[in-house]
Amino acid sequence: MLEGDFREVLDSVRRFVRERVVPAEAEIEETDAIPADIRRAAADMGLFGFAVPEIYGGLGLTMSEETRLVFELGYTTPAFRSMFGTNNGIAGHVLLEGATEEQKKAYLPLIASGEWTASFALTEDNAGSDPAGLATSARRDGDDWIISGAKRFITNAPLADVFMVFARTDPDARGGRGITTFMVGRDAAGLSVGPKDHKMGQSGAWTADVRLDDVRVPASTVVGGEGGLGRGYATAMRCLAHGRIHIAALCVGLAQRLVDESVSYAATRRQGGSVIGEHQLVQGLLADSATDLYAARALVTDVAARFDDGSDTRLGPSCAKYFASEAVGRVADRAVQIHGGAGYMRGVPVERFYRDARLFRIYEGTSQIQQIVIARQLLRDATAGQGSAVPVT
Repeated sequence: MLEGDFREVLDSVRRFVRERVVPAEAEIEETDAIPADIRRAAADMGLFGFAVPEIYGGLGLTMSEETRLVFELGYTTPAFRSMFGTNNGIAGHVLLEGATEEQKKAYLPLIASGEWTASFALTEDNAGSDPAGLATSARRDGDDWIISGAKRFITNAPLADVFMVFARTDPDARGGRGITTFMVGRDAAGLSVGPKDHKMGQSGAWTADVRLDDVRVPASTVVGGEGGLGRGYATAMRCLAHGRIHIAALCVGLAQRLVDESVSYAATRRQGGSVIGEHQLVQGLLADSATDLYAARALVTDVAARFDDGSDTRLGPSCAKYFASEAVGRVADRAVQIHGGAGYMRGVPVERFYRDARLFRIYEGTSQIQQIVIARQLLRDATAGQGSAVPVT
């Protein structure tokens, strides 16, 4: 997208977030739902398909452009971004990374327009941080496949029109081998969605269990066709690399909001005859948070550029997600501390964001998984004699 056109998109999203979504945060928290008019407006702005190429009906943003957009989306309740996050992220990217051209042309426009909400059905009871351990199975029966299993914590499941279901099609394969991705419609016989999960935070962003009891689907639902059999795990890993940068950018956006809330409170709250921002220990908290914000934004921006040029699609995304998700947790904790007792009260934004931010260190791979990915990549490159895996500018 031309920079001028992108700036228009960015400016309109910034205005919409700050003028329409931020004022609705209390309502979203109370009702656990995004207002219908906000959803319609987001679809009209193209937000359900900003990462989908233009030829399939999306905005076709690069990773660098996407992170700049997500910095703005992250400024408000994470539930707003979550509403269309799976379409642009891990669910939509299953098709972008693994589908046949025919499948892309048929289904991506439905996702990009918001006509469909897509869910990424990978996580299970015993296969969360390690997707290779999934137990959901699919067996061939003539021209069909029969899928059985259960998925957990599936984002947007209560709203989803289609599920990208990962199932083991080769029971003898080990680890991530033998896993295939299927597109399963919500109306498929045998598919059921459980009640909404009751979470610590991120009200308005719905997750639920998904059960598949002998769900029969045609072979045409295999993502990638016959060539996609057994390639689901590899597709999932590529999707997660993109998703990790996306989540890191979201953390930057939320950190910016938390810093703004903290500075505003410290500059106006009076204690002992002066504003609390005059106290050096409060200033120290503000300085640490601003430094975390600057560092996270710079890291995400650099990683996104390297993802775009193909020079780093593994190490950087994990580093960005690890650092930014931990950083926003620190910033949220300091924001509550700066607000004192008020920061512990429901109805105060930093209290809500404190709960919201905790999830970022868990999904798209926990912080501990990111540590493993980072360390193993460093050691792998060292063993291969490639020198430092960390890019040198």
